[in-house]
Amino acid sequence: MIRRDIRSSDGLMLAGYESGIPQGPEILFIHGFSQCSLAWGKQFSSKALASEFRLVAFDIRGHGASEKPIDPTRYADDTQFSDDVHCVREAFNLRRPVLVGWSYAGRIVSDYVTAHGTKRIAGINYVCARTKDDVAYNGPGTDLLGGMIHNDLATNIRATRGFIRACYEKQPNPEDFETALAYNMLVPPGIRRAHLSRPASDGSILAKLDVPVLVTQGSEDKLVLKGLGEFTAAVIPGARLSMYEAVGHSPFVEDAPRFNRELAGFVRHAQTRRGVVTAA
Repeated sequence: MIRRDIRSSDGLMLAGYESGIPQGPEILFIHGFSQCSLAWGKQFSSKALASEFRLVAFDIRGHGASEKPIDPTRYADDTQFSDDVHCVREAFNLRRPVLVGWSYAGRIVSDYVTAHGTKRIAGINYVCARTKDDVAYNGPGTDLLGGMIHNDLATNIRATRGFIRACYEKQPNPEDFETALAYNMLVPPGIRRAHLSRPASDGSILAKLDVPVLVTQGSEDKLVLKGLGEFTAAVIPGARLSMYEAVGHSPFVEDAPRFNRELAGFVRHAQTRRGVVTAA
């Protein structure tokens, strides 16, 4: 991956990454809470995806290699997050990407669409996505969030380890788990707290979406219960639900071959529907 530093509208530096074919159909990956762009490793290392598509990702504010101001006001306004996506799209000169939003990034995708509309995107792939705030859809893994915002380091690490385990029904190998623990721990507890303190989203934007939408959901998700994926697919006009049986919160890791295959097919479909022309 090639890294690029990007300034958002409030001056915060975001770490962006690019791989694949420069003139290929564009995919913009947005990771979840406490994660970073390394979570998409099985997509960026996929020869099938890299040989056909332009792959772009970024670390959301306060995460990964992006800047981490402690001031909670830097994470309070929906427009900050919508502008981050907009600035990444502009910096990479993305014409009309498919947005892939995992978990908490479902909220960030909604922030972007609410502020900027759908004219400059080809479609959306919601992946075990938090598309509305409703405790009825909280899985048991969310009980660990309290420990993850604790200032006591031992408590924080213990909760973060449990949170990472809750992200998978099919557990990662030890090396991948250690990598995930390392980049999750890059996010200070105060920044985690600020992200979790944002005003609730009611999901009302979903019914207004006018782009192709694929909803990818693990049946055994312990963080975002599968009912929210079903709700999302039912509310969005024309959305398609792809349920991964015996898979948890991370289908793009737990069944990467299927995920990559379905994503490629969806991007081709979305780009055709939206009339995007790419170079041969």
